This record gives sequence, structure tokens and C-alpha cells, in this order.
Amino acid sequence: MIPSVQPRRWPLPLVAGLLAVLGAGCLVAAGSVSGRATTTSPPAASSRPTPGIAGSVPADAAATEPAAVGVRPVAERADPGWVARTAEAGGIPARAMAAYAGAALATAESHPGCGLGWNTLAAIGYVESEHGTIGGAKIAADGTTGPPIIGIPLDGAKGVARVSDTDEGALDQDTTWDRAVGPMQFLPATWTAHAEDGNRDGIADIHNIDDATLTAAAYLCDTGGDLTIAQNWIRAIGAYNPGAAYNKAVVEAARRYATLA
Repeated sequence: MIPSVQPRRWPLPLVAGLLAVLGAGCLVAAGSVSGRATTTSPPAASSRPTPGIAGSVPADAAATEPAAVGVRPVAERADPGWVARTAEAGGIPARAMAAYAGAALATAESHPGCGLGWNTLAAIGYVESEHGTIGGAKIAADGTTGPPIIGIPLDGAKGVARVSDTDEGALDQDTTWDRAVGPMQFLPATWTAHAEDGNRDGIADIHNIDDATLTAAAYLCDTGGDLTIAQNWIRAIGAYNPGAAYNKAVVEAARRYATLA
């Protein structure tokens, strides 16, 4: 079976025993989101040794108008002042930060029981593509990353997954093997099945950070359910990209970002 996961652009060691390696104290689950754009209150922090909760994302006032809810581009959802301050504090490109925060707010509406926070999305974006900047790539004002971020061939060599071509090279420019694509590093088959239109332009573009981040957010929530529960968070990250080393890298980044707001 072709796994519906997104392997990294670089090979990871095959590490067994994820749960044995990562104790509950090492985890960072989705942070809460708040603000007038959300439809439910953020989940309360548990007294159990579950992951840390990131600070709230304040919604932009215009994004809370009834006509804007559900249709406003994700990058315009969070308060721009908060986005700028948090991005600077965390060394995150402001355009990427707007996508992470906005996708968290949007997902609070579409998946109210998920509890996904911007810090988890930012952590994945950092590990996968250094927030869309790896290899000299840049994020344009409209959210498009370029030059295109395309991973190594998934040919089974050096510990990477073996995934034969599924898109005839349409997304990954490889007609033999699949490759992870875009700032959030999706496999073509997974993108085709789950793609979201984050910037609301009518096109789901794997190279657009708004579209890719909203897709990642929905995928994590669909896979993990309530991500304020440690086991669910582990399962969601493992579905996104399996391996203890990957999980640990996302944990460390998410924990770091959770302290920013």
C-alpha cells in the first residue's frame, strides 16, 4: 500500500519504538486558538502530562464579520500586529507566520474539536522546508514559494520510502518516483486527495503556503482528532511523516514556538 504520508526531503534513520523514545514530557501538542473568529472556546489545558499549549492567536477584526467567516484568505485572518511580533520573535518569515496563524483559526471553525495550534503547523513548516525558504526559496506576497521546493526521489534508497510515481510528474516533475513537494512537503497522491484552497482564489496550489498550510492543518485534524491529547498528536504527526527522529524534530520546534505567544 502506498502510504499517505509526506517523507522529508532528506533521508531519516529508521528508528523503531516511537513511544519508547518520546515520553510525554517531550511532546508539544497543538496550541489553542482564540479570538472572535473561532466558533468554540479553546480547549483547557489538561492536568495530565500532555503537550504544552501555545498562546492564543488573536483574530483580525475584519475576519470576524459574518460575510468573511469561512471565505476570508487564511493569511488575512490573524491580527497583523500579532503576526509581525510573533514572527520576529521566532525568526519566522512573516508571510509564513500569517499562513500558520490563519490556518489555525480557520481549522478551529472547520474542525472545532481538533485543538490544532499554529505552533504545530509552524514546527512542521520549519522541519520540512525552513518555512518555505530552503535552498534559497522565497515566499512571494501572494504566498507562492519559489523556486519550487521538490524533495529527493522516493526510490527506497538510503532509508527513504519507496513510492512509485502517482502523478506522471505533474506536481513533482518525476515520472518514475514520487517526491515530496512544496513548503509543507506533500506527496502528490496525498495532495490530490486532501488539497485545500487557503487563499480562496479557487485553486489549490501545492507551492502556495496558504493552501499547503491549510491542507496540512485539515489533514492533521482528520488524522488525529483531538490533538490536545498527547497520543493523538503523536499519531497525527506520525501519519504526516513517520519516524521518531522526525517526531522529535517537530516536538522541539513546536515547544520553542509555543513560548512565543
